[in-house]
Amino acid sequence: MKKILSAIVVIIPFSSACNLFSQASLTQTPPAPPPALQSTGVDNAFWVTNPTSGTKLYVQAFYPNDWNGTDALPALVLMPGGIAESDPQKAARLSGRGFLVIIFDADGRGMSEGTEDYNGHITQDGLAAVINAAFALPGLDAARFGLVSYSYGVTASTGALARHPDLPIKFYIDWEGPVDRNYTTGCRSNRAEGIQWQPCTDDSWWSEREAIEFIGSVRVPYQRVQSQSDHVQPNNNHAIDIVNAAVAGDAPWVRLNEYEPNRTYDVNHPPAMLPDTQDRSIDQVIVQYALYIIAEVIK
Repeated sequence: MKKILSAIVVIIPFSSACNLFSQASLTQTPPAPPPALQSTGVDNAFWVTNPTSGTKLYVQAFYPNDWNGTDALPALVLMPGGIAESDPQKAARLSGRGFLVIIFDADGRGMSEGTEDYNGHITQDGLAAVINAAFALPGLDAARFGLVSYSYGVTASTGALARHPDLPIKFYIDWEGPVDRNYTTGCRSNRAEGIQWQPCTDDSWWSEREAIEFIGSVRVPYQRVQSQSDHVQPNNNHAIDIVNAAVAGDAPWVRLNEYEPNRTYDVNHPPAMLPDTQDRSIDQVIVQYALYIIAEVIK
């Protein structure tokens, strides 16, 4: 029988101060040593045990085709959007740009065991376990190790970085992640067709799943990628919300697209975002920003 450890949740009203909401979420990290990569019997495919749920997570590593087996490589862990399983094709494309790329299926997804957690603490702890385990992969350059999230992957990623501040991640890139329940689901008229995983009034459940409550405790350089027309939302105000929160928080460097770092924005006078045509070349944008951060920010 799989062992499932329940996270302790502090229930507080939605109207409570954000910092109290964040502190409740940040106290849930289970102490556990970095888990080891366990071979699946297939090259560059592994099992990593989520220390919170006890389930085996399916992990794959993609190396550049021309890697010589000795050179140190910049590395990216990818956190998919929604509650999707990992995307080997995307990983292969990015590895073709010279990166070691690590992907995984969270609890209850794809090849992994367990039950879907919707990017709450269990998913976050699984992501942290994968990051720690992947750190031992041959060729991974510890000084150039980044995390990239797509859409709702922002929730698991910010949660993992905030609740596990000692992770060896050196930078974080977020593509158009919804920052709170109002953008993730249909809590307000800004997204009437939103996902209804849990009632908007369930503060206990949502306290684990709102990136805006975690971003202030993320301590690595943070890059937000945002197009003029969001891939889901009717506006891109949530990009401004999370960038402003990050600037006010612990991140040493925060940037929206290619604007000046560490500046805040007014939702009533938003800046122009990336042209919508760049959505079709998002891999190129991610690579461009990752290389910039490696060369100019964490050098």
